[in-house]
Amino acid sequence: MKKIIETTDIQKTYKMGAEVVQALKSVSISVNKGEYVAFMGPSGSGKSTLMNIIGCLDTPTAGTYILNDKNVSDMSENELAEIRNREIGFVFQTFNLLPRASCLENVALPLIYAGYSKSEREERAFEALSNVGLADRVGHKPNELSGGQRQRVAIARALVNDPSIILADEPTGNLDSKTSYSIMELFHELHQKGNTIIMVTHEDDIAHYAHRIVRLKDGLVESDTINPNPTRGVALEPIM
Repeated sequence: MKKIIETTDIQKTYKMGAEVVQALKSVSISVNKGEYVAFMGPSGSGKSTLMNIIGCLDTPTAGTYILNDKNVSDMSENELAEIRNREIGFVFQTFNLLPRASCLENVALPLIYAGYSKSEREERAFEALSNVGLADRVGHKPNELSGGQRQRVAIARALVNDPSIILADEPTGNLDSKTSYSIMELFHELHQKGNTIIMVTHEDDIAHYAHRIVRLKDGLVESDTINPNPTRGVALEPIM
């Protein structure tokens, strides 16, 4: 199985005034193509810092990070931006949608940076929205949608570039329980189609949808276990 992610002794320190905070002390993990992994840990465990490094939003202080056979540990800001746009689809807790843009325009946004023509952008964005059950909402603005629908738009945007990895940071954090399970059902379907998914969550029931659970504590990997019985939700209404 092809490795998509490999970190070796990743460390990250921050200076906060006179204090030096070691967010990651030494983290070595690998993720294969097609895996569905959850990062868990209490506040301050390092899970968000690790997510930012894997997502090329930050660089490690020490150690190496290989993403799809490329060493991204010491790339420049511009190089990291290019890698992010090509390799990674982000799903955030707060959706991060442009309020005045339609669903179609929000989803097509990454394709502008990738150099697609307007017609190609619209075609791919419509296909991505159809894949998350929102073909009839393409012209709606975010404030005309429910929280679950907005998260589906964010997922469609993450998928539109056909990235190597989907990174989901607390993807159900702003949703009620019923809608959360609907979104997790969608992630299950995406994984079944071959997508590689890495999710950060502090909720045990959400983490158990993943097939592997990595727990962090005090900047170290505390455990890395296969989940023998991933939760398999019941499909809910497609646009909740």
